[in-house]
Amino acid sequence: MADDVARAKVAAARYAVEHFVRAGQRLALGSGSTTNEAVKALAGRFPKTPFECVAASRATEDLARSLGLAVRSLRAGDRFAVMLDGADEVSPALDLTKGGGGALLREKLLARLSDDVVILVDPSKLVRALGERHRIPIEVVPFARPAVEHAVEARGYRSHLRTAADGRPYRTDNGNEILDLAPSHPIDDPATEDAALSEITGIVETGLFVGLARHVVVGHADGHVEDRPRPTGAARPN
Repeated sequence: MADDVARAKVAAARYAVEHFVRAGQRLALGSGSTTNEAVKALAGRFPKTPFECVAASRATEDLARSLGLAVRSLRAGDRFAVMLDGADEVSPALDLTKGGGGALLREKLLARLSDDVVILVDPSKLVRALGERHRIPIEVVPFARPAVEHAVEARGYRSHLRTAADGRPYRTDNGNEILDLAPSHPIDDPATEDAALSEITGIVETGLFVGLARHVVVGHADGHVEDRPRPTGAARPN
């Protein structure tokens, strides 16, 4: 099963790099195992082509640099032609649950700055509604965590503090903590829920990515790929 998932991720990554990336573009890179496959595919397809890349996590940045890709910090006024990233869940409307790797704030920022957000997944990430299989991560200021836990539990969530291997609270690259929220039922209206959670003081960002994906590329273990574009006329948030 693990080998099937790995092959599916490779298929999605290679397709995305072949069909959506052009030499010399400014690229945003997400975080996680599927993004890692996209970084490898970029380096393999364009071994001597300069790209300007900005990565959502230190781990992605380190991998890209090790493969010869030029990665820099975010600059004022940056826009990106393409963002390549993964997801924890994808709804039929191409809304996403993200943040399993802890980089949700930077991923959402880069997605909002990208003209084309291409999400790479294997079939296990496809759901009927967000929250069906995966908890909803939120990035939280450590000082505010007790108040945030109380507020989200009042909204019907069970909150779980993410911990690191040493048992201490997991810290994001921004120095914040992650609460993983288990909803009482799948989320029917992720835009409204994202807005409601974002109003809680102490929540820096949510793992609900609504209206940001332009394409979802679903890779399969046998190598074939589905390219699912966002419906024509569907609005993206500013």
